Amino acid sequence: MARGRRSAKKARGVGYWAWRVVALVALIALGFAAWLWWDMRDWRPDPTLYPEQGAVIPSEPEQLNYNTLKAVGAQFVYLRLEQAPRALDNDFADRLARAEAAGLQVGVLVPFDPCLLADPQSAYFTQMVPRTNALLPPAIALLRTADDCEPAVSDAAVESEVMTLINQIELHAGKPVILKLSREFEERHNTARTTARDLWLMRDRAAPDYAGRPWLLWSANDALESQAAKEPLEWVVVQK
Repeated sequence: MARGRRSAKKARGVGYWAWRVVALVALIALGFAAWLWWDMRDWRPDPTLYPEQGAVIPSEPEQLNYNTLKAVGAQFVYLRLEQAPRALDNDFADRLARAEAAGLQVGVLVPFDPCLLADPQSAYFTQMVPRTNALLPPAIALLRTADDCEPAVSDAAVESEVMTLINQIELHAGKPVILKLSREFEERHNTARTTARDLWLMRDRAAPDYAGRPWLLWSANDALESQAAKEPLEWVVVQK
């Protein structure tokens, strides 16, 4: 009986210490996550390794000072072309003019919608974006797969529309496009392996490697805080 009480007490002691170890590990993990979040707020890759750095600019020009953005280290910006279903991106021209006035190099980022045909998407680009050599090569954001499309769209159809969009945008811009690929899109379509265009990959803090070949642009921090904007910005660097 005494041995049974000692065994039970020992078991309770082991359980108590195991609980403390688990609690300590959880506390350390929570502390690391908090530190990482705090550190990532203003983290940027070393400019000695990546001297060309810039940002993606959404449709909120009144909340962003382009001169300040240049002062904090941006050499270029990519303006995301917001594709509203029944309305123009009314501030695109303003964003473009203000970025150029600040002395920034400017490119245009076109989000590809896998649920739509390429023709209206490229037509919107040609309507909004001037044909000029002053702009950086355009980029197409291939982020979403067609899983949520209604009616359903096949992978083969998505790949066909991507190539059509690439060709139509390049015809207007006079330059090869850059493909901004999400890991999900690349795993589904193998675009990096089948399409000979420069790549733009995404991964916070650690250089991405999911495309299987070198990249040109890297979104290194998707929520950089700075004095240039009220909202966090996506920070991008160029491979030397």
